[in-house]
Amino acid sequence: MNDSPLNLYRKRVLEHHREPRNRRRAVDADRQVVGFNPLCGDKLTVYITLNEDELADVAFEGTGCAISIASASMMTEVLAGADAETARQLVTEVEKMFAGNGELTDPRLEELKSLGSVKQYPSRIKCATLAWRAAANALQDKSEQVTTE
Repeated sequence: MNDSPLNLYRKRVLEHHREPRNRRRAVDADRQVVGFNPLCGDKLTVYITLNEDELADVAFEGTGCAISIASASMMTEVLAGADAETARQLVTEVEKMFAGNGELTDPRLEELKSLGSVKQYPSRIKCATLAWRAAANALQDKSEQVTTE
């Protein structure tokens, strides 16, 4: 069996797709934003529950391709427990990485490197960033739907 970094990354993405973390409706969420990618058909709702300035809970529900579900799952794990400003910085770092304008430097984002090869496929970047863009709107207290088009 070949355990090259690429194969290990693929396994990690598939694991998050098959068993996504925090995939549920958060009924007590303070903020929720729907994200829609018409090209791929991904449709996710991101929920954020605040406790003062801390993201006490981050969850999502919806349907989508393996990349969008895995990315949303990873996002919930990264952002939960962060304060709002740190969460905004993490989202910005992820968006810059996918846009090709930076690398992931924060250790909390290490697992996201498993999605790094998506940068080679521009249409798939939209899948990987959908949940993060919805979270960015939620952090700005903007409830309007995010779309990739």
